[in-house]
Amino acid sequence: MSPRRNRPRGGDSHIPPGGEDRFRPERTESWQGEEWVVRQIGGGSAAKHYRCPGCDQEIPPGVPHLVAWAELRPVDDRRHWHRACWNARDRRTTRVQRSRNAPRY
Repeated sequence: MSPRRNRPRGGDSHIPPGGEDRFRPERTESWQGEEWVVRQIGGGSAAKHYRCPGCDQEIPPGVPHLVAWAELRPVDDRRHWHRACWNARDRRTTRVQRSRNAPRY
């Protein structure tokens, strides 16, 4: 007996017409008068520690999150956010105070 196939045969025929936009990895959002590019990162591809600018907490490896950067700025200005922090970015203060011993990364 041969093993069971769990994926459909025949290439991209399972994607409905007009449904290609759902699979796009990036989207554009408007915030503070600028256009921001937002990309979701799955837990499997998050391999480093990041610091969320929304809550100033660490995002450990393996945790799904998102990356955002202003469309007109260089890609080097991208920041890694928790999804909840990105959704609450308008309700957060702009100045986060760290303790004296907190790391700066």
